[in-house]
Amino acid sequence: MKKLIALSIALAATVLSLSTLLAQASHESDGRLTIGISKLMAHPALDSIEQGIKDHLADCGIEAVFETQNANGEISTASSIAQLFRTEGKDIVVGIATPTAQALANTFSDRPVVFATVTDPEAAGLSGFENVCGTSDMVPVEEHLRLIEEVTGAERIGMVYTSAEANGITLMEAMKAACEERGIELIAASVSNSSEVRMAAQSIIDRVDAVYVSTDNTVISAISALSDVAKEAGVPLFSADTTSSFGTDVLLAGGFDYYQSGRLTGEVIERLLKGESAKDIGTLYLESLEIYINLDVAKELGITIPEDLILSAAFVIEDGKER
Repeated sequence: MKKLIALSIALAATVLSLSTLLAQASHESDGRLTIGISKLMAHPALDSIEQGIKDHLADCGIEAVFETQNANGEISTASSIAQLFRTEGKDIVVGIATPTAQALANTFSDRPVVFATVTDPEAAGLSGFENVCGTSDMVPVEEHLRLIEEVTGAERIGMVYTSAEANGITLMEAMKAACEERGIELIAASVSNSSEVRMAAQSIIDRVDAVYVSTDNTVISAISALSDVAKEAGVPLFSADTTSSFGTDVLLAGGFDYYQSGRLTGEVIERLLKGESAKDIGTLYLESLEIYINLDVAKELGITIPEDLILSAAFVIEDGKER
């Protein structure tokens, strides 16, 4: 009983200190606070998230001193960044992508940890903390599979995923389940870092009718290599990330606007500063899916894109430029 009382007192003290910290941070004499951003790696989607966070806070009149650290895809570096932010005494820390968010959540218990665009926060162990909240980009895998079937009639789909990244595994398993339900074979190849993506793609490309890439940060960061392999083999490539599809030979993408995701993450920070608890905020989900179509790639592959799909697309590439 005494242990239970002590635990309750400790928990209350943590929540109180969190509220006090936020109040102090937002009422400093110069009105600014310090925010540490730990980014798994640099690629268009994650860069857009970072910019969206900064722009939302600026538009709200919240002045902050930002420090961004890039883990360059290394989980050990993500842990080192978390320790650095603790040593520097950051007021709020933000993890863009699953491994960096996990490292921050495991390091901080006395100040807000905000995760940005984590596919499956619960599977990543980011739920249940009093001081952790953020945004998710769980993609509609079943809808993606339907689009792949509609456009290509593929019976065997290839997928490269990262075995050491929680969201990579989650999305591979989701695609596998969706394929099994529709009688489609999924041929998957795992990687541990972006330098392995090309070789992994080459190992399966002759056995598939189409290739699918999820919002797996390690694989997306090497989307050009994957695109090159698919193009050389004459195999259509589908992506869950529209942002990184520009300038590649991705045929079709269905994803979220990651700049808006960043702004949504900025909204989470704003709500924290206004006094809401991380527990009450929980996870905010992206909802509006954007379609990207490259008609030049479709022509090269001899694929006809349904007109209704073209009309519904947010981005259509034709003759090397956006319509």
